[in-house]
Amino acid sequence: MPFEEATTIDLTRNEKKRAALSSVLAAVGLTGMKLAVGLLSGSLGILAEAAHSGLDLVAAVITLVAVSVSDRPADEVHPYGHGKIENFSALIETLLLFVTCAWIVYEAVRRIFFRDVHVEPSLWAFLVVVVSIVVDINRSRMLSRAAKKHNSQALEADALHFSTDVWSSAVVLVGLALVWAGQTLLPGRSGFFNRADAVAALGVAIIVFFVSYRLGKRTIDVLLDSAPSGLKEQILAATGEIEGVLKPGKVRLRRSGPRIFVDMTIEVDRNLSFERTHAIAEGVEARIQALVPGADVVIHTDPREPERENMARRIRAVAERNQVPVHNISVHEDGEEVHVDLHLEVDDHLLLHQAHDLATHIERDLRADIPKIVRVNTHIESRGTGIGNGRNVTAEEGALVEKVRAITDAVAGRACCHNILVRRQGDRVSVSLHCGFAPNLPVIEAHRLSSRIEETLRREIPEIEQVLVHTEPEFQG
Repeated sequence: MPFEEATTIDLTRNEKKRAALSSVLAAVGLTGMKLAVGLLSGSLGILAEAAHSGLDLVAAVITLVAVSVSDRPADEVHPYGHGKIENFSALIETLLLFVTCAWIVYEAVRRIFFRDVHVEPSLWAFLVVVVSIVVDINRSRMLSRAAKKHNSQALEADALHFSTDVWSSAVVLVGLALVWAGQTLLPGRSGFFNRADAVAALGVAIIVFFVSYRLGKRTIDVLLDSAPSGLKEQILAATGEIEGVLKPGKVRLRRSGPRIFVDMTIEVDRNLSFERTHAIAEGVEARIQALVPGADVVIHTDPREPERENMARRIRAVAERNQVPVHNISVHEDGEEVHVDLHLEVDDHLLLHQAHDLATHIERDLRADIPKIVRVNTHIESRGTGIGNGRNVTAEEGALVEKVRAITDAVAGRACCHNILVRRQGDRVSVSLHCGFAPNLPVIEAHRLSSRIEETLRREIPEIEQVLVHTEPEFQG
């Protein structure tokens, strides 16, 4: 592990431990204070708060242990790290809170309907509740800041507990005030107001129950590897914007403590180089980490035929179905419309109207097979399948051979012409020759040069009817 990363992990662990330790100390003080005042005053609301704070103390200790362990690096036994111990500790806290709720509800119902308990709303009772509210506000804010900074669910659970303590303490404070009012202002009806304390305890239980339910649901979701809500859609949208990604594939998400793990597949052009494919995957990884800072991202690339290549194969298949070879297929996208240019090779014996009818038939089949195609432009040319009995007259046509060589070298801009063969059939002449070009010349440039040579030879030597230029890489010794 790099030194900088190890240092950062140590600092994070120490900050989280300090926050959790301060929570433990605060819980110890509040639990002892509430228990003492609750027993002296007989207030079920304060005793409920003491029980709540006692479980908060247990939860705070569990949190302290969890944050001390959760940032340990991954090992062979725990390849995803130890982060889920925070989620497990949050689950234990939730179960403890449910136990608290059950006891508070049981005791409150007993006091409201079956048992009279004298409550002494002394100054100490009010004072302990006020002090509790002040302490809970401060430590809730402190824990919340640490939880957000380090994305810690354990600290977040502690912060949530103490924020609910503020509200539950406020409910108890109201209950004590009603008891005091009943005993001071309406002593004859103090029994009714004494029950306000038990009702306040029920209010505490209800608050704790709903908070515990939300926390427990989130904790179980993480432990069961439920994907964070909406994150998958954000990742798919962001990945689709990366140049070179044909289509985002499967996305798997899981959370372990503060860290999110992302496994994803993307489809890329099968013709791309390994370096380019790797660069695309790195671009996707960077975009995901921008969405989810600190995420552990693994990208798998699947080679696929790009849509244009796939469409060219389908076009060729339609033509072959009609037993007509095609070449020079060009696919042009204009918004949602696709235009296709292609060359049709037809038999030499066909008349023009027959060849045109064949081309029209193929165009119609293409539009029916691929509805996105709105226009097809075809170039009709001879297939060149005729069989002739031309005689080799290369040795007799020395002047013609030299003229062919001179014209070819002039077009190419250098001496490249060799292996010239001249055939004559009546007054028609066909010529084939070899041209050597630079080995690293793009094939499209070689084709353009050979086409210019063919056109120039036919123009400069009218008796030539057919020209075939064979391009090859020249030898460089």
